[in-house]
Amino acid sequence: MKIDAHQHFWKFDPVRDNWITEEMPAIRKDFLPEDLQPLLQQNGFDGCVLVQSAEPETENEFLLELAQQHDFIKGVVGWIELQAADIEDTLAYYSRFDKLKGFRYVLQGHSNKALMLEPEFKNGIRKLARYGYTYDILIFPDQLAYTQSFVAAFPDQPFVIDHLAKPRIKDNGYDAWKQRIRAFAGYENVYCKVSGMVTEANWKGWKKEDFSRYLDTLVDTFGTERLLYGSDWPVCLLAATYEEMLGIVTDYFSSFSQAEQAKLFGRNAASFYHLS
Repeated sequence: MKIDAHQHFWKFDPVRDNWITEEMPAIRKDFLPEDLQPLLQQNGFDGCVLVQSAEPETENEFLLELAQQHDFIKGVVGWIELQAADIEDTLAYYSRFDKLKGFRYVLQGHSNKALMLEPEFKNGIRKLARYGYTYDILIFPDQLAYTQSFVAAFPDQPFVIDHLAKPRIKDNGYDAWKQRIRAFAGYENVYCKVSGMVTEANWKGWKKEDFSRYLDTLVDTFGTERLLYGSDWPVCLLAATYEEMLGIVTDYFSSFSQAEQAKLFGRNAASFYHLS
């Protein structure tokens, strides 16, 4: 099964989606299943994992409804307030939705860079395992040290780092990022998504070679057992087409065995998110 492990849908709302600025005209519009499905089919994908892009819990209803209507949406990563006192009740409610596979909290850019280490946040994470939920870690590179302490506290919780932790490729932020990301080599419960790279590079002037050393480091750190490919569509459209983003990763891994490529492009996602 070939899976795009990270993509989004939204009906654009300039207030709710205020992170999509006027400098991003390519994505200041609606993106829905009928826009993505042809791209998946043309590129040989069997399905995708739909990830939240807005924080209200009502977003989950929208995503789950789309997933119910479209078989190619194999799983949903939603949003909940992990610090809420009634977190257990919320998780029990969502456990009835088979396609809801995990949750994500927007930690990147938060005023408290170490929010993930707060007792209330950790209490929410502690509850996920009972329901078999995964957790997507959305952070910037300067939060990786906190993240190491965070994942160490939950050795049985499946984690995946989104978008390589967003290294500043455009500004040559490789060295500091490499040192921090390599610390996760020994955490077998921590995976990483090969996604989001083009939007951290020069949107108008990136080259495939810009990403090679980052991909080298990912393979050295996570191997091919703990990497998941994700297009980050439609956000990737700020810098690349769907095919261009896929081409960067396909070309890099072309010398790897067919078994290793199959893991990256689907088997790891199916295992991590328990996709059927």
